[in-house]
Amino acid sequence: MKNFIRICLVLILLFLLGFTLQAQESYVKLEKNRNIQAKDFIHQLNTTKDTLILRSDKIINSLYTINQNYTRELDFEIDTTEYRLPLNKLSKGKHVFVAIQSPKRIVFVVKILKDIPKKERKGIVNLKPKKIVFATN
Repeated sequence: MKNFIRICLVLILLFLLGFTLQAQESYVKLEKNRNIQAKDFIHQLNTTKDTLILRSDKIINSLYTINQNYTRELDFEIDTTEYRLPLNKLSKGKHVFVAIQSPKRIVFVVKILKDIPKKERKGIVNLKPKKIVFATN
């Protein structure tokens, strides 16, 4: 009888834990390029997982994405060694990223699982001018 109660408690805890883990699901999944020739190219998500960070020792010439409909969603020149791309500009679904570092092309995948909410700027207060009153004696 004691074992039956313990088993029931474990099952209930696993059931509740499943709901908790599902609530903390992220918006984006990054599938990195594991090629040894792309080891100097760092591609990762920031801590809130709403921005893609690209870094390299060599200059990243350009970046483009191909979405699940086989159309280019983003296509632009970078010409720097570090770049941050906000992912809320992308549609939901699978995106193949191609970063060009002449003569290499580094390919990786970003899956947008949910719509990413746009960040509100913190610390910026909308100030309205106050009425100035002069005291006369």
